Amino acid sequence: MAAAPLPLLGTFHEFSVASPDVRASVEFYERLGFSSALTSDAFTHPYGVMGDGRFAIGLHQRDAPSPILSFVRPEVARSLAAFADAGITLTRCRTGEEVFNELAFEDAGAHAVAVLEARTYSPPQSRGTSACGDFAEVSLPQGDFEAARVFWESLGFVAAEESEAPYVHLALTSDYLDLAFHAPHCERAPLLVFRDADPAARLARLRERGLKVTAAPKFGPAAALLRAPEGTALLLLPPEE
Repeated sequence: MAAAPLPLLGTFHEFSVASPDVRASVEFYERLGFSSALTSDAFTHPYGVMGDGRFAIGLHQRDAPSPILSFVRPEVARSLAAFADAGITLTRCRTGEEVFNELAFEDAGAHAVAVLEARTYSPPQSRGTSACGDFAEVSLPQGDFEAARVFWESLGFVAAEESEAPYVHLALTSDYLDLAFHAPHCERAPLLVFRDADPAARLARLRERGLKVTAAPKFGPAAALLRAPEGTALLLLPPEE
């Protein structure tokens, strides 16, 4: 039986962020229980990857848009026509036999997306659930939920009904990554969302490790925020009802 065709973006790879001090960021995620991955030589800048077995964050010591939703699609150069047919305007197109092929563009909310020709790390060994709980989704600030829905559904994501509780957001699912969009007045930054059945115990675990956690009442009474050294915001929520 033939394998199902890959979606246009391919498979999700990592949440790529600019980190001025990769070592400080690595140490932060290690305190959360993330594991480090073995990286390749695809990039010339300092680069590290931390993962919890379900999700990976790429730490890039470089001057580039941040964050970037990074995907992998083999032979990405051959998909240029497909991206054009989908109405996507590329902001970067680096292809050729002697270079690491990659494409980049922005979604309807100007969030950066990259598609790489190959993985840049070996998946880290999972240590089990991190101190944050279970990874749920990447949530992006967006003032126009309908524009986000139309754009990402054209790339194979499936949108749920817009929800107003415990905060206004739009969720979309796919085989490789769940996305959500939240109103900018709640938080202007992208969020990595984690859920845990016992928020009080999670808060105690994090504080025992010397991590600063702040309440985030705009996202619900039990919501909290944690910020990494490079600025990544981690939203900690209870399970969905």
